[in-house]
Amino acid sequence: MKIEPWKCLSKKSVLREAPWLEVESHTLELPDGQVIENWQWIKTPDFVNVVAVTPEGDFVCFRQQKYAVSGSTLAIVGGYVDDGENPRVAAERELQEETGLASCEWTDLGSYAIDGNRGCGNGHLFLAENCEVVGGEVQDDLEDQEKKLLNREELEAALFKGEFGVIPWTAALALALLKMR
Repeated sequence: MKIEPWKCLSKKSVLREAPWLEVESHTLELPDGQVIENWQWIKTPDFVNVVAVTPEGDFVCFRQQKYAVSGSTLAIVGGYVDDGENPRVAAERELQEETGLASCEWTDLGSYAIDGNRGCGNGHLFLAENCEVVGGEVQDDLEDQEKKLLNREELEAALFKGEFGVIPWTAALALALLKMR
């Protein structure tokens, strides 16, 4: 059985707050010919998340606040992909900006839609191993954060306790742990 894609017949912007958010209203046609009006599509910038690991095998994390997460959360390196920027280049930039680290050992863990029906950008996930200090951190994030190094056992315990409050971070860590087996 061949699965046919949905077709976008038309779209119009209903909210635009560049560069962070645009909401569109789409008219879609399903493979059976059914037409759906007013399908909301959310456009946000693509982002990267990096699982950074030191030569000693420690995972570089942060304890921080995020507006959408109740209480503090553990986090990994991440940030937005600039217009026209390659996601791997963005990952390298974010790693250095947030931690002062760089790596020559990169693994692409994949690129994923955030919401399969509504859009919400794409996450590009990476593993950077044997990260070494190459410079200072750039403290330009809105949230305060405390860098934490977790060994594999501590990281797995934190994952199972739900201490990473955002699903792309959890997915990146799980994929990295599988890759590092």
